[in-house]
Amino acid sequence: MSISPAPAATTAHNITVDLLVVGSGTGMAAALAAHELGLSTLVIEKTEYVGGSTARSGGAFWLPANKILEKSGAGDSRARAGKYVRSVVGDSAPADRGESFLDHASDTLDMLLRTTPMKFFWAEGYSDYHPEEPGGSAAGRTCECLPFDASVLGSERKRLRPGLMEASLPMPVTGADYKWMNLMAKMPAKALPRIFRRLAVGLGGLALGREYIAGGQALAAGLFAGILDAQIPVWTETALVRLVDTDGRVTGAVVEQSGREMTVTARRGVILAAGGFDHDMDMRRKFQSESLVEHASLGSDQNTGDAIRIAQDLGADIDLMDQSWWFPAVAPLPGAQPAVMLAERSLPGSFIVDQTGRRFTNESEDYMSFGQRVLERERAGDPVESMWIVFDQRYRNSYLFAAGLFPRQPLPESWYDAGIAYKASNPEDLSRMIGVPVDSFVETFESFNESARTGMDPDFHRGNSAYDRYYGDPTISPNPNLRPLADGPLYAVKMVLSDLGTCGGIRADAKGRVRREDGSEIEGLYAIGNTAANAFGDTYPGAGATIGQGLVFGYIAARDAAGVQNG
Repeated sequence: MSISPAPAATTAHNITVDLLVVGSGTGMAAALAAHELGLSTLVIEKTEYVGGSTARSGGAFWLPANKILEKSGAGDSRARAGKYVRSVVGDSAPADRGESFLDHASDTLDMLLRTTPMKFFWAEGYSDYHPEEPGGSAAGRTCECLPFDASVLGSERKRLRPGLMEASLPMPVTGADYKWMNLMAKMPAKALPRIFRRLAVGLGGLALGREYIAGGQALAAGLFAGILDAQIPVWTETALVRLVDTDGRVTGAVVEQSGREMTVTARRGVILAAGGFDHDMDMRRKFQSESLVEHASLGSDQNTGDAIRIAQDLGADIDLMDQSWWFPAVAPLPGAQPAVMLAERSLPGSFIVDQTGRRFTNESEDYMSFGQRVLERERAGDPVESMWIVFDQRYRNSYLFAAGLFPRQPLPESWYDAGIAYKASNPEDLSRMIGVPVDSFVETFESFNESARTGMDPDFHRGNSAYDRYYGDPTISPNPNLRPLADGPLYAVKMVLSDLGTCGGIRADAKGRVRREDGSEIEGLYAIGNTAANAFGDTYPGAGATIGQGLVFGYIAARDAAGVQNG
């Protein structure tokens, strides 16, 4: 695909279009679908960057029974996926939302292949998060974008939202690559060729004037490339002020840019895709927990729930406001962001304790369930006041940590200085350093080691699920998630509960249409992505389900706005 020149300016002005999309993350998929159906479309974005939280994510997306999976031999089917979604979601979300998602998942992927230059692959083996449930898949249903050449964005490259971390080397690492990079010290024959291939892609690209990126950066850049090619204008630094209601139908919006207000008239309606309320701490304390760490969310820093509140002004109902895509993380240094803990919790030679010095959950379970366990404790009056991941030197010598520390690399001195890391020669001393009861911690240490030697975890069943084992160490048997810790040196690193964004919001139906408290439709108004209440209720079915439903409901909403029957 050759990218056409971008529209001449992004200066906001009074305008009439068919469809207005508020938010430039997965909202870009809605704009692409609408454009393909012949609708004139405008995207507005509150920040100076395009890409939203999608650009900061791992970039995986969960789209069951799509053609990439079929061609790759994943063995998935619409019927099997339906059984799984019904099983894990239960009555926590309307069943027709899940069914609509599944009905349109494959068609959404086809649309992206037609309208963007992206190519996708199946992340084989990345298990569903609850593969033991009916219809679950240990082989997984997650797909990713292949490394993408961001240079095709031309002068618009500077408007792409930066990722969470800047790579020190030009090496586009996919999520599937990360699994093996994490095992570079234990399985070099498997890991090093992948590392060298990705380095060759990055360096070779630079030599040819290309900039290859991966993960959420690749997905956001690919969507943006499609937007530019379609000549869909994107007004950055343009905030939604209020929706225009004409005789009970949303017919546009008032937006603000550089202190000036303009009116966007939208003949076919408005799609709200502006993210959740990740960084509105008042909302988070009201609906979720007063104990959440200030601005620990990894969602886009200006996701403050504006679209949710503005829709409520028109009578929109809300749901699942207590839910987020929870993610345990390394406690941040002052002024810094948390570092997510993905593989770290599953790797053998480690366990997690709370302030009592005892374990409290399966460390390897999916990150949303981990967070829900923490908050369930709080609501039951038995809060997790502090969390520490404990590991030994062999663990530190073997694996990446906090996405940036290589095997054998010492923990940063700044961590010790800030009190988020401690090192000791024995369990007794370590427990005193982190302020937990010595007797309880030593008992936990010895009990964990005794069980780990047998490869069993009778307390929390760590390693029983295929998802647990995906991020385990295949060189450790009989359980890739369990190994007894040596006496020392031992480490403890403080953890906090972070998230990838909130996933409660506006109540939307199977077509993405916004509903009032009485169940009636607010005509001309749609909500998708994290602006809408999670289509999967209080569940995270598989890696990339948040991005997946944003893409799919963008496609569905655009078709409905265009008057196309969604089958």
